[in-house]
Amino acid sequence: MIFYFSGTGNSLFIAKNIAEHSNERLISIAAVINSGISNYEYTLKVNELVGFVCPIYAWGPPKPLLDFINKLKLNHYNRNYVFAVVTCGSNIGNTMKIFHTCLKNKNISLNSGYSVIMPSNYILMGDVDSKKIEKEKLSEADSTLQLINESIHQRKNEFQVEKGRFPWLLSGIINPVFSKNASNTSKFYANDQCCGCGICEKVCNCRNIKVNKKPKWGQQCTQCLACINYCPAKAIQYGKATENKGRYTNPNISTNEFIQLQSQVI
Repeated sequence: MIFYFSGTGNSLFIAKNIAEHSNERLISIAAVINSGISNYEYTLKVNELVGFVCPIYAWGPPKPLLDFINKLKLNHYNRNYVFAVVTCGSNIGNTMKIFHTCLKNKNISLNSGYSVIMPSNYILMGDVDSKKIEKEKLSEADSTLQLINESIHQRKNEFQVEKGRFPWLLSGIINPVFSKNASNTSKFYANDQCCGCGICEKVCNCRNIKVNKKPKWGQQCTQCLACINYCPAKAIQYGKATENKGRYTNPNISTNEFIQLQSQVI
């Protein structure tokens, strides 16, 4: 089974591809959390794969994914092959170390880990890539994904990741600061281009947005930026940080497919 968390479709695309190649179930972590289920309990088949796919947020896994693992119970787990794949803009710091520690606390061993560079989407800092660079990154990601699928098929014990410089600083200091402040929704707003379509409410990983003519944000947030990037009118902004910047969603995942899979509880 492949558990995934995704904000703009990059990680969903990776997770879906791996699930199809390995003939495994695809499970949305956000959908499970938002369903209100208190215990995340799954029964594994003999030799069934267990995968975790997500983006990195400030050089660490999204908090909802870590919360999910902390409540996860895998019945019949018997040294099943467990892997993690993270999507990133360039590097991931000590993300795999965080995964390893979190899973070890559940008596689950992480056998392999991979990072995949994907087009930029965190427009609170910087902008989206040009269409040329976006195309190049997606092409390279396809090649990387082929190698990952082959490695998973062979049950390789390996870690093919780009940590970057000073990973201890990135994941040990910067990430906790980000996590502490990421839930602040006070700067989100919709300008006059908003048509009240409600897509932002449907794509929100936290079910934190309610649309009544215009969206209103509650207090839950991971800064996945799904609401900003999926808005068809480009009406949603985060203070001045996103003004006059591009928007990005994975071109292989339509808005309808994203919404459908994000709300599907298995």
